Amino acid sequence: MEAIILVGGLGKRLRSVVSELPKPMAPIDNKPFLHYIFWYLNKQGIDQVILSTGYKHEMIETYFGNRYHGISINYSIEQEPLGTGGAIKKAFRKTTEENVVIINGDTLFLVDLRKMFERHISFKADLTLALKPMKEFERYGTVITRDSRVIAFKEKGYHSEGNINGGVYIANKAIFECESLSEKFSFEQDFLEKEFQQKKFYGFISDAYFIDIGIPDDYRKAQKELQHYI
Repeated sequence: MEAIILVGGLGKRLRSVVSELPKPMAPIDNKPFLHYIFWYLNKQGIDQVILSTGYKHEMIETYFGNRYHGISINYSIEQEPLGTGGAIKKAFRKTTEENVVIINGDTLFLVDLRKMFERHISFKADLTLALKPMKEFERYGTVITRDSRVIAFKEKGYHSEGNINGGVYIANKAIFECESLSEKFSFEQDFLEKEFQQKKFYGFISDAYFIDIGIPDDYRKAQKELQHYI
């Protein structure tokens, strides 16, 4: 299997605790957070990764090189910010498989990718989203499904319970070859939330471990928790 990891963000919300580093390079037990994503992908059978880089991409390239944890690495470099959608579209040009895993570089969601891939293929899905059940939260929006099909996205705000987008996807390459997609766009707002009614988007619910280091409190939480899962 092949994966794209989005590691080009500026990580502004983490600057107070991790300065002058790309967010996926934030250290956890003296190793960058991205190290743990590679560990996970290796266990899941991923053998090829395209790192979609931007901000201080040289630091990532120097650390990870062309091979890490048994995984071959290629780089798709944003010379200017393209948004998450533009970054994915650009990275897809370097992929070789029809269906590719996409992962946010600031989250670790230990979903079973093999089972998720089987479900994606069985549904003949354009896109499958890994969904994490949560209770009592307001940082995330929710994804509503019916018979696994995505039927709605609800905005961020307080939710007593719901399934959040866990930042892991399997996408059919063809959906990013559409001429109407611009070079710069948000994957979440301009694509997922606008195209789910026209395209076959499915959810894969998993209660596996999930951590998002996008804010300082959760970064500190990762420092304490990751050692128990890796």
